[in-house]
Amino acid sequence: MTHGTQDVASVSQATAEKRDPLAVLVLGAIGIVFGDIGTSPLYAIKESFAGAHPLPLDVVHIYGVLSLVFWTLTVIVSLKYSLLMMRIDNRGEGGSLALLALVMRAMSSAAGKAVIVALGIFAATLFYGDSMLTPAISVLSAVEGLQIISPALADYIIPVTLVVLVFLFAIQSVGTSKIGFLFGPIVIIWFAALAFIGAANIAALPDILYALNPIYAVRFFMLDGELAFLAMGSVFLAVTGAEALYADMGHFGARSIRLGWFWLVFPALMLNYLGQGALLLTDPSAIENPFYRAVPSWGLVPMVVLATIATVIASQAVISGAFSITRQAIQLGFLPRMSTIHTSEREQGQIYMPFINWALMVFVIALVFGFQSSSNLAAAYGVAVTGTMLITTILFAIVVVKIWKWNPIKASLVVGLFLVIDVTFFAASATKITHGGWFPLVIGLFAFVMLMTWKRGRELLMQRMADETMPVESFLNSLGTHVTRVRGTAVFLTAQSEGIPHALLHNLKHNQVLHDRVILLTVTIEDLPHVPESKRIHVHHIGRRFYRVMASYGYMDETDVPAALNCAAAHGLEPEAMTTSYFLGRETLIPSARPGMALWREGLFAWMTRNSTSAMDFFKLPPDRVIELGTQVEI
Repeated sequence: MTHGTQDVASVSQATAEKRDPLAVLVLGAIGIVFGDIGTSPLYAIKESFAGAHPLPLDVVHIYGVLSLVFWTLTVIVSLKYSLLMMRIDNRGEGGSLALLALVMRAMSSAAGKAVIVALGIFAATLFYGDSMLTPAISVLSAVEGLQIISPALADYIIPVTLVVLVFLFAIQSVGTSKIGFLFGPIVIIWFAALAFIGAANIAALPDILYALNPIYAVRFFMLDGELAFLAMGSVFLAVTGAEALYADMGHFGARSIRLGWFWLVFPALMLNYLGQGALLLTDPSAIENPFYRAVPSWGLVPMVVLATIATVIASQAVISGAFSITRQAIQLGFLPRMSTIHTSEREQGQIYMPFINWALMVFVIALVFGFQSSSNLAAAYGVAVTGTMLITTILFAIVVVKIWKWNPIKASLVVGLFLVIDVTFFAASATKITHGGWFPLVIGLFAFVMLMTWKRGRELLMQRMADETMPVESFLNSLGTHVTRVRGTAVFLTAQSEGIPHALLHNLKHNQVLHDRVILLTVTIEDLPHVPESKRIHVHHIGRRFYRVMASYGYMDETDVPAALNCAAAHGLEPEAMTTSYFLGRETLIPSARPGMALWREGLFAWMTRNSTSAMDFFKLPPDRVIELGTQVEI
């Protein structure tokens, strides 16, 4: 099959490979992409047999669980994400918001678009719950190895976990560019250790390899259907982190991620899972902690250290993902401006967002204190991820029907398979809601309300402003010849592409002057990851040295207005930095009973507006050249 998105993906991948050798990209992908799914052996098998719904430690159940794990990894990670989802890209980028933007272009119905936007945004907001649970459960499960080293160290598990987590969040402002090159080799050592430990235990019971036969999963359901269904909620823990393969596609390319998965990560994970199963059959008492009990006594201390480092790397990737998805939401108009710091001169995607970082840290620490153990956290883990995967499958269905134009039978079979699996996992994970699974859902719902409120509030604000905007023609005709014009350029930033900004009217009313050259600048964010600089600026002369300038950015681009105006030289418009002033309008919002949103949402929108980062910082404007003019608006 040949599809437009595939062509773009191949171009993006070829470009990535010209920039970096394939080996470097594979190494980076192993270090960043697979951290979350690569630390699942710490708790997945343990929770399947000793979690909220314990299973007997016999051949039927152990073989059944291992078969489910293998085929879940095969169908969800290998087939769905590696082979299919990574063929869907938005100009080389993947992830929930990139997929949403792509699907939106294929939808024609307004009602359909509204439903798809709601689903896509909810999938993105569920990630916030996951980004809180992942550091908590990963680091805590690694540090719990202290208790296996010596029961006397049990009291130190929580304090050590908290120290590691605080350190993790404290170093975010430094960025990962300086230590990122270490991630790949360390994670390779981690996967090598997983494979070695697993192989050693398989050697003691080679028959465990029969568990790869799907008949054992079927037999598990036939003999103990209710327990098998409940076990699916724990088996799913083996694939948490699969979304990262698709989300990070733009950074490393589909080919490098696939190579890392099929040649290293998948084999290492399955060897370890099979090794834990073999251990449980020969020594049922190992259920206390099958991962660490599978490690030789001489390797326990280095393994605890290695596991802790691996979980820190996995958590780092999730935190960076939270920064990325927040930035994309801001660019797409679903969140107010927030302080964003670039931590690397080479890599545009490496950013630090103080508010998100410290908010995550507070919630992660609260989770550790509240749940106290990885087993308790596992009860809350997975609900948000299964919800995200289910929504991804729904968006995938639209792609194969609307964009790829698959025939109905083929589309029904493939999408139907994924939907059955995703719905089953979601239903099984839903049984955890009363045991803590409510937490990521509440976080996701809260974030969803905030994002949708901001989007709707901005639409209402633009509508109110447009109702009171003077047309350009009327304004120019009313100027006459008596208006004093002073030297320099005035840039008025306005969200509207028509009419005269309120800030300009206020400036003329109070100062009674106009600059020699006036630029009405509107910044638009396209539903593309990046807009090339050659297409950044569009200039239109509207008369009397007034210019309408449209600056276009992708949702992953940095909005640097002075740099964008430098691109206007090709259009005969190049403002001098020292004679250019930037005028911003600051609206004071007044909630009212006018139709639009519920009063409490209007109050929330007004609060979010007051606490957003100033446009001066967001658009990289020089502080000594900015003038703000306020106005009151009822919404």
